[in-house]
Amino acid sequence: MAIITVPYTDINATMRGIRTQVIDSIDYVCANIPRYRNPEQMFNQLKQMIQYKNDPPGVELLQSVPTLLEDNYWGTPGAGDCDCFSILVLTCCLCNGWNEQEIVLAGRSRLAPVHIWTRVKFNGKWYDMDLTQPYINTVRPYKHIQKLPV
Repeated sequence: MAIITVPYTDINATMRGIRTQVIDSIDYVCANIPRYRNPEQMFNQLKQMIQYKNDPPGVELLQSVPTLLEDNYWGTPGAGDCDCFSILVLTCCLCNGWNEQEIVLAGRSRLAPVHIWTRVKFNGKWYDMDLTQPYINTVRPYKHIQKLPV
């Protein structure tokens, strides 16, 4: 498992890094994180495991789930930002068999998003899983929103 720390270039590089970290996290999550009855239960339990911490200045820090939870860059289990939390949610959804997901990119312009979160479809309903928010299905307003299927 690894931490990807590179100078921030663009959202495409970040998306490739997120994909790599999700793939690297699947075995760990499927073996070590419980299965959930529904997205709300997942959100509430994951929320208790994380703590928001900004990336170092000028760096895109993407932590795999085992790194986020056990060998954290910051030395604090669960410390990360929205892209680290998206890696966690995406991987947990996959291990639960919830395979219809979207990544949401948000910001003031389409070319420079400043926030990311995950949506998952469960029993025909979409759930916003933004672990930077206090509750499931709550999102901050942004001028531009892009939803990308996973």
